[in-house]
Amino acid sequence: MDQCVTVERELEKVLQKFSGYGQLCERSLEELIQYAGGLRREILQTENQDGDLSGTISLVMTQCCKRIKDTVQKLASEHKDIHSSVSRVGKAIDKNFDSDISSVGIDGCWQADSQRILNQVMVEHFFRQGMLDVAEELCQESGLSIDQSQKEPFVELNRILEALKVRVLRPALEWAVSNREMLMAQNSSLEFKLHRLYFISLLMGGTANQREALQYAKNFQPFALNHQKDIQVLMGSLVYLRQGIENSPYVHLLDANQWADICDIFTRDACALLGLSVESPLSVSFSAGCVALPALINIKAVIEQRQCTGVWNQKDELPIEVDLGKKCWYHSIFACPILRQQTTDNNPPMKLVCGHIISRDALNKMFNGSK
Repeated sequence: MDQCVTVERELEKVLQKFSGYGQLCERSLEELIQYAGGLRREILQTENQDGDLSGTISLVMTQCCKRIKDTVQKLASEHKDIHSSVSRVGKAIDKNFDSDISSVGIDGCWQADSQRILNQVMVEHFFRQGMLDVAEELCQESGLSIDQSQKEPFVELNRILEALKVRVLRPALEWAVSNREMLMAQNSSLEFKLHRLYFISLLMGGTANQREALQYAKNFQPFALNHQKDIQVLMGSLVYLRQGIENSPYVHLLDANQWADICDIFTRDACALLGLSVESPLSVSFSAGCVALPALINIKAVIEQRQCTGVWNQKDELPIEVDLGKKCWYHSIFACPILRQQTTDNNPPMKLVCGHIISRDALNKMFNGSK
């Protein structure tokens, strides 16, 4: 991450210089055009019948040419400075990123079954992003067979999200009402917040929507127990319809951030109903790889330098522990207090009669030792 920040800092410098250079060019050229235009009008007014230019006009023309030449040289010098800044970005990328990351790969890790799983993960990611054409093309090229039932939920999810992004609530409300029981079972506030946003949109219409807003308030009845205070605030805002909600103590109801929040809430609850993680597994794996890659490159270099063979020869285990941060913690990790090893699917934790928990390998050793 530090490497990315360093490169981004250099890139921002280049963008700032580009912006400044563009403004300088525009301003300088505009001044030259005005100056040359004024000089041309002056020449036309003072031109002799014989067509000869006076000494004063000739001197002014010489000064004009010199000014144009100086401006061009100045702009060219500024342009060269931008070139050096662009080259520094390339040097920063070369310095902070290793162009060859193949050294940390393990031969044979992408076998037929693993490749099929990777293709499935990529297809699911494209479905999540609404890139249906790309996903279907990948299915054809890789020979994957995806049922229509697997694609339809993502199509509907993206359709509703696109509507929410342009502040159209109707598709999301229809989906929430049809899935009300399951949303209630997971204590979701999605449907209430959708009704709340629609009610606020009616408030923004002023007194012309007062009757419709009061009628729509009946939709809050199923949520009165859990959202009583919020409903009271919404009802209180009706008093200020005549002067406008934006000029009342309820101006916070018009906060634009709540539209971004409703998109996040819908994505989270919809994925929960579909039995999916909120974030794409491909995105999570890619982010984790970016965090782990520098440490893996360093340990690989040390292994090769010291000629330590056999240290990194397992496909399902790394030679060092890589801290990915709490964001990537999805389950607890148990280490056997007897063997000092983390438990796995093949060596799960076992609870003894006394209440202590050890690994199955430790239990087998204790059993074989007649303990």
